[in-house]
Amino acid sequence: MRPDRLAVFGYAHVPSYIKRQRQIDEAALPDNVARAEQAEAIADTLVSAGYRHIGLDHFALPNDELALAQNAGELRRNSLGYSSDTCKTVISLGPSAIGGLRDGYVQNEIATTSYHQHIRAGRLATSKGYCLSAEDRLRAEIIERLMCDLQADVPKICAAHGFDPIPLLDSADRLRMLVEDGIVDIEEEFIRVKQEHRFVIRAVAAAFDNYLDRTPY
Repeated sequence: MRPDRLAVFGYAHVPSYIKRQRQIDEAALPDNVARAEQAEAIADTLVSAGYRHIGLDHFALPNDELALAQNAGELRRNSLGYSSDTCKTVISLGPSAIGGLRDGYVQNEIATTSYHQHIRAGRLATSKGYCLSAEDRLRAEIIERLMCDLQADVPKICAAHGFDPIPLLDSADRLRMLVEDGIVDIEEEFIRVKQEHRFVIRAVAAAFDNYLDRTPY
């Protein structure tokens, strides 16, 4: 079939949230090592077939928009995956959908019944939102560049947002651990994830997530 683009997401087993998943025998699911082996096998197969590996889990032919955006350093990532779209506003439709606005994010009602009640009444079905701070925007750009390019010019990004990169990096305890484990290289505050460790890019990005250990509101 040779499609132009493939998105290869790992299965998320969350039976506490998705009740139908409780019918699955967890002992039959692959562990983290097996999942990593599956991801590597998929990547090796698709790259050998002429696809470009885009970020963490997308693959595209060389003339596809995603591959061209990656080559130009303009690849973007949102809640649905990788994109070549540079728009700053994403309108969310449907239950649980997440929208992106210039000032932050909004999410619709998760429950289908509640969502339909709002829509039938002629109301927006937005259930919650979050307004980004200046530091949020900084961290978001660093995380996006890591997820898209496997590297981030932290001083350049910080300068664009009016921040000093040194305190930001010094406070990233997870990042120091990743350096010690040989997963990332840091040279003059420029962070680069080694190609052989691209499948743990989420762990590198998490080093800049200021909300990771906080209780969800």
